Amino acid sequence: MAVDNQRSDLGTIIKSLLKERSLSMRKLSTLTGIDTATISRIVNGKQQAKPDHLQQFANHLQVPLARLLKAAGFEVELESANTRTDMHSSIDAIQEVLASSNFFDHSFTTEMVKAELAKYEIYALTVEGRRIIQEDFFAKVDQVSGAGPFIEQLRDMYEQYSKADASDEIRAVLGSALLYFILSADIIPDYIFPIGYVDDAIAVQLVLNRLVEMQKEQQS
Repeated sequence: MAVDNQRSDLGTIIKSLLKERSLSMRKLSTLTGIDTATISRIVNGKQQAKPDHLQQFANHLQVPLARLLKAAGFEVELESANTRTDMHSSIDAIQEVLASSNFFDHSFTTEMVKAELAKYEIYALTVEGRRIIQEDFFAKVDQVSGAGPFIEQLRDMYEQYSKADASDEIRAVLGSALLYFILSADIIPDYIFPIGYVDDAIAVQLVLNRLVEMQKEQQS
């Protein structure tokens, strides 16, 4: 019964959002690439929505992913926007769902991302690394349609990396996140959780933390 109620909640939310935005299920199908019949079954509580369905709905209905995850029955803690940034909230919401999967080990994944970032720090200072960042960054942003709260962080990192007065140490750290975004294969495979670019967001968060630590060291 609880599951049926959760599906009903999700269906009610989606119907309301479609009405507010003057969208039909057929139009939502075109936008998301999800079959109209599948959307209908999800909305009417006849099919459990998958996380990738919810991500697509959130993107195109312009609603927080966490709201849909919770309505669909996933354990997600919703926090005030005043206490969390959009990027951190999105990462946490995604990781809450990933944590329920036997395929996901957060600490192991984070360590793998850290190892990749360390490798890219060295590469970011090479001529080839700089060329890849300068020539391929915006193409990769276009490839993901500029979606995701961490994209703006990456844009800021690109601007800082490109500054003539940036130190090699700062440029190496910033460049590691940019190269990870451009070059790395997903550590979290799409077939497990095709919500997209979760590990890239983790990489951004790790680099931001690293930059804060470096700033503190310089001030001490």
